[in-house]
Amino acid sequence: MAAAPLRLGTRASALALAQARTVADRLDGAELVEIRTSGEKASARREGTPAPTEPGGDKARFVGEIELALLAAEVDLGVHSAKDLPADLPQGLTIAGVPEREQPLDAFVGAASSLGELAEGARVGTSSLRRRSQLLALRPDLELAEVRGNVDTRLRKLGEGDYDGLVLAAAGLRRLGRESEISFLFDPGEMTPAAGQGALALEARSDDERAMGMAATLTDRDALAELSCERAAVSALGASCDTPVGILAEVLNGRIRASAFCGLPDGSEWIRDEFETDASYPEGLGRKLAERMKLAGAGEILERAAKAAASEKARR
Repeated sequence: MAAAPLRLGTRASALALAQARTVADRLDGAELVEIRTSGEKASARREGTPAPTEPGGDKARFVGEIELALLAAEVDLGVHSAKDLPADLPQGLTIAGVPEREQPLDAFVGAASSLGELAEGARVGTSSLRRRSQLLALRPDLELAEVRGNVDTRLRKLGEGDYDGLVLAAAGLRRLGRESEISFLFDPGEMTPAAGQGALALEARSDDERAMGMAATLTDRDALAELSCERAAVSALGASCDTPVGILAEVLNGRIRASAFCGLPDGSEWIRDEFETDASYPEGLGRKLAERMKLAGAGEILERAAKAAASEKARR
């Protein structure tokens, strides 16, 4: 008797489904199971679509329901944007596969070929503290405005003139077939990406040998090493969604180089560092980079950034 097809748990957004289909196509006969997460329900409420209230904070709001479905054996693999996965996974779950990584950099969408071309006081849309901090560090004159909704909604708002430009993940635009919208990519020395940006993480139950084995067949060694390094650095820094942190690891010719950024939300203070070593121990590099950042004052900056973000939330 043929084995039952693998069930892939995924968020219900257009981008999440596009990502999950790339995995399903490589796992012959795999089925997609759409799971609406707390984060998507919160986004729906902001967009004016009624949705029931459910708990969920930080990154877990985008993966929690998928992880519950995994633990209940309602799905066999969770397909996540790796940047959405918290540093600590629930007991019994593990990252079983990391496919080849898409472009990890941030992209600018708008009528400019560089950040320097933007007019003074230009209105740029982003809801990311990490992007806000780095943009203001480079261009304190910019007006940064919240922008919500899926990629299509954000691009529509740009087209309607609500913003002079947007900063989005290049990977998401590419996976949705909207790569032509990209005006330019940020150099990682200008805009260090979020840890895991552009990577997919396949999460499985640790005791599910079949799902673990099939996910492993899709793993790209370089992508796995990069993600392992970035997640180790984030964990060692104690970063969260309320702390502007960017980490990017790149494997080349048996070496792995990692760069890091942390700063205050207003861009007034920030720290950058870069470190390179042999690619055989990526987690060690991530922890070493975090240690160097802490010695330079990252812990104090991130504590102040978290307090500033909490105060901003309380005012809303």
